[in-house]
Amino acid sequence: GSEMVMVADEIPFPPQVTTTKPLSLLGHGITDIEIHFLQIKFTAIGVYLDCEIVGHLQQWKGKTGKDLAEDDDFFEALVSAPVEKFLRVVVIKEIKGSQYGVQLESAVRDRLAADDKYEEEEEAALELVVEFFQSKYFKKDSVITFHFPASSGTAEIAFSTEGKGESKICVENANVVEMIKKWYLGGTRGVSPSTISCLATTLSAELSK
Repeated sequence: GSEMVMVADEIPFPPQVTTTKPLSLLGHGITDIEIHFLQIKFTAIGVYLDCEIVGHLQQWKGKTGKDLAEDDDFFEALVSAPVEKFLRVVVIKEIKGSQYGVQLESAVRDRLAADDKYEEEEEAALELVVEFFQSKYFKKDSVITFHFPASSGTAEIAFSTEGKGESKICVENANVVEMIKKWYLGGTRGVSPSTISCLATTLSAELSK
């Protein structure tokens, strides 16, 4: 059962990763942009969740994947469910880490500001994340991971690229952590519609079992 899942045609993702326990690949997709009718893929994304997540989403049983993909309350429940989550992001098109950091920063800041949660502590925590990416260069096949433990409002972000060891940072501001989750898993406002749609389809099938 260790058959790799190919995302974006060429990027292999393991069907399971083990953090404190095995988590399953329940959704995957890409971030991309269209320029002059050309699709440019930036990253491939894999979303690994503890299968216990299904128990927290029972009220959506019987809904189609399409319905779930458009239901932000469903993704709100997914984000806040007290189960372990792990995101694996693989670089397809190389960019500077600072560009990625700026995208993350503005997405997180806008969401915090909208909820009136952008205070000095959040700004400082976000600053550290931006700094972490600032010095990195995202070569093709570099990997960024986000590990969200089940019970704490923290996130461990790791970056590894060919020829260099892994570097890590821990984010301890719960508001910033929540919005990083929502950047990737935030339903219709998530950064990758293909990932949201895939997750919705998988979870719809899991819920109907």
